[in-house]
Amino acid sequence: MEWMDALNKSIDFMENHLLANITSEDVANSVHMSNFYYQKGFKILTGYTVGEYIRNRRLTLAGMELMQKNQKIIDLAYKYGYETPESFTKAFSRFHGILPSQVKYKSYKLQSFQRLIIKITVEGGTIMDYRIEKKEGFNVLGLARDFVNETAYAELPKYWTEFCQKYCSKENPPIKGMFGICVDGDCKSNTFKYLIADTYQGEVIPEGFEVMEIPSFTWAIFSCVGPMPGALQAVNTRIFSEWLPNNKEYEIATGINIEMYTEGDLSASDYRSEIWIPVKPKNQ
Repeated sequence: MEWMDALNKSIDFMENHLLANITSEDVANSVHMSNFYYQKGFKILTGYTVGEYIRNRRLTLAGMELMQKNQKIIDLAYKYGYETPESFTKAFSRFHGILPSQVKYKSYKLQSFQRLIIKITVEGGTIMDYRIEKKEGFNVLGLARDFVNETAYAELPKYWTEFCQKYCSKENPPIKGMFGICVDGDCKSNTFKYLIADTYQGEVIPEGFEVMEIPSFTWAIFSCVGPMPGALQAVNTRIFSEWLPNNKEYEIATGINIEMYTEGDLSASDYRSEIWIPVKPKNQ
């Protein structure tokens, strides 16, 4: 399925199941995509996480019902997926700016979050610097942590800072952090695993570290030039907004993503890094 078609069909799925207890995995599965890549692309292109989109749509509909019908707050809370009237009231007031009980007695202008339709317009003629490369499987030694999808963008830089403070100043650190590896994780808790890692050559595994096998894949490898994290984030955005929608040969193969970092000054204008995405020919 084409990338943009898949995203719009996934929004159809969410709209048709707003009153059901669906997860981001259910949404990704509805269009046969990796949960990790689906959520990453959705966030980059829309500015919202899957959870935020569903929550905003539910609260919009709940507000409309309160204005048009004499609904009990407890009934609306359960209808729109909240465990208690209190949690519904808190979410409602944060979104609309007023308590649900106030809607019944006064005329208020409520917030409205409408269904999204994703369209991409590619402007300019800048060519993305990437190559397609087959790599044999290899092992990495890394320090792993699970991240919640909705807060990962803010938490990942903190994780790198903690890692560098603890290990980078050592004379012989267990790893230098050549790779940042994202792997599809626990869909029930909406998390993914992230490893700061190096290639593993059979050395003793330090306490708290783990070895992971990276299978043999064909990779789309994108070059990033410039200070971190801005250069890498800019290329990530272009991958999902330009390369995937317009690529006629390849699609994402599985839920793993590798960032490759070179030695040098991360703040330098000529600093080089890479993003590796596993791909397969379309219709394979």
